[in-house]
Amino acid sequence: MSEVVDFAIEVASAALCFVLVKFMFKPYGLTREGRYLGLPVGFAFLGISEAMLAIGILQPAGELRLLSLLTRTFAYVFMAATYYFSRDPAKNSRLLWSITFGLIVVALATLAVMMLRGFQFGLNLNPSLSVFLRLLALFCISYICVHTIRKHVQTSEGATLWIPLGFFFLGISQYSMIIWAGDANFVQGYAFVGALVARFTGLGIFIAVSYLSFYKRKGRPDEKPSA
Repeated sequence: MSEVVDFAIEVASAALCFVLVKFMFKPYGLTREGRYLGLPVGFAFLGISEAMLAIGILQPAGELRLLSLLTRTFAYVFMAATYYFSRDPAKNSRLLWSITFGLIVVALATLAVMMLRGFQFGLNLNPSLSVFLRLLALFCISYICVHTIRKHVQTSEGATLWIPLGFFFLGISQYSMIIWAGDANFVQGYAFVGALVARFTGLGIFIAVSYLSFYKRKGRPDEKPSA
């Protein structure tokens, strides 16, 4: 693919993520409960990750690609933590979520500084670290899929099935990128294209669900959204 096409793809991905941030910030705005903050923060980091890749295409820099990978991984960590603590809205759970949220932010900032310092001293990214970050992201997505499927079974609402389906496609995209990042072979090209298709499919599902949910609640402002 040409650089222009690659740039357009990453910009479009970032734009979709930031649109999702707007929708997913609404539950926190209505309830002011910190446990609803993880999803908009997660998609914000996902959008920042795609924006970094877009900039890196125009101005190639190893630091941007590295930070993009790190930011994308922690985006899914934020989301997984949000779904984990949404199980119990008790006061103790809220305190633990606040502590966990702070620790995740500190960990992300610390790793980002360490990696940037490493680039300043001419140290390259260890391939095993790249694989670990991608696998960690895939693990978080898998947990989210299991959690949301269980919730769908409990509620028996057809609309809730789209949420795990959206994350399922994001998981396929992440898995395909792990294959793409492996040793060079003929499968890489198909894995990369498959990752892009799965990514846009997943984000498209979330956009559609969020849009419909927003206008559905527009006539019922007193209703609190479920996590």
